[in-house]
Amino acid sequence: MTAQPAFDLIFRNTLLRSTAAPVDIGVRGGRFAAIEPQLACDGVEVDVGGRLALPGFVDTHIHLDKACLLGRCGHNRGSVSDAIRAVAGMKKDFTVEDVYARGAKVLERAIVHGTTRMRTHVEIDPRIALRGFEAVKALKRDYAWAIDLSLCVFPQEGLTNDPGSDELLVQALRDGGDAIGGCPYMDTDPNAHLERIFALAQEFDVDVDLHLDFDLDPSWWHLDEVCRQTELRNYGGRVAIGHATKLSALPPERMKAATAQLATSGVVVTVLPATDLYLMGREATHNVPRGVTLAHKLADDGVLCSVATNNVLNPFTPFGDASLLRMANFYANVAHASVSDFDTCLDLVTELPARLMNLSDYGIKVGNPADLVVLDTQDSRFAIAELPDIVMGFKAGRQTFERQRPTLFGPG
Repeated sequence: MTAQPAFDLIFRNTLLRSTAAPVDIGVRGGRFAAIEPQLACDGVEVDVGGRLALPGFVDTHIHLDKACLLGRCGHNRGSVSDAIRAVAGMKKDFTVEDVYARGAKVLERAIVHGTTRMRTHVEIDPRIALRGFEAVKALKRDYAWAIDLSLCVFPQEGLTNDPGSDELLVQALRDGGDAIGGCPYMDTDPNAHLERIFALAQEFDVDVDLHLDFDLDPSWWHLDEVCRQTELRNYGGRVAIGHATKLSALPPERMKAATAQLATSGVVVTVLPATDLYLMGREATHNVPRGVTLAHKLADDGVLCSVATNNVLNPFTPFGDASLLRMANFYANVAHASVSDFDTCLDLVTELPARLMNLSDYGIKVGNPADLVVLDTQDSRFAIAELPDIVMGFKAGRQTFERQRPTLFGPG
């Protein structure tokens, strides 16, 4: 037992993924200050009870600005273009207050489901202008007590073919945009679209996070140009592609080549199971394809990957509760993950997305922000297998939520 100066908070009997037995964790000034067995010190104590603690889930791809629209759109079709049209038809009427309220609802669900870091994509174009951006900036400020929110500004409906979008993107980047995205398959000149997005990323020194090739036809794609731009600009490790559903349709030899291309260029991949499974293959009459790229296999082959939420309760995904643990479990089912893959599936919503977002201060390590969530399990594999309750969470050493265990009332 090592004597330590007083801590603001001490987590007792805490199981980490990196430790075989529970440890104590001391917090001082909102940061982890000591991690070792049986800390001898004073401080407010939280008994974790030998349960598993994580530094929180990391959601690399969500759309807070167009969440929770099902009650107003009457949408009952399932193609990508249908979903884009449905949201585009409503977007011009979005107000800052409306976007804020819908985004807050999803953020609060994400927080109590253990998410502590998040990148939200924010649409920027002449129809929504900067109203959605202003609303999500306010969410970033107002919920900083519980979650770190990063804003990725992007043009959903094209760029070169949508006059006014470029100027608005520049304005958003000047006013706090943390990353820039793109949607080349919606542009009449996809390569020019990508070139401009990469140029803006370099100009403002921000990461790139693209919506890419959202279909199952591998006879064409924009991946080659994305990798070329990444290598040309020395942007390896700073470029993500979301969906990348064409990868799920590749035969083994082409998949092997694409994997090598991704790994060499440093382009990372975000798989969005709920949306990809909902929108892909809907025209099939039998043997329906899943359209979900196998992130855990790519990760095993050296490609940095994440699994994320994407949309919640809108025409792109009429489901969702912003739970990344549930999404990882859903992905593991859809992707035929083996029990031996379950730890990687947990990595896909924790350590790997933190690396994807270049979060150098993520993790339960001395000196890092004291972000911690407790799961009601003692085994990280069972976090995926049985979806345990997430019983409490802390941000910078301050408790942000607690979930009470349900009570059973037997007969008599």
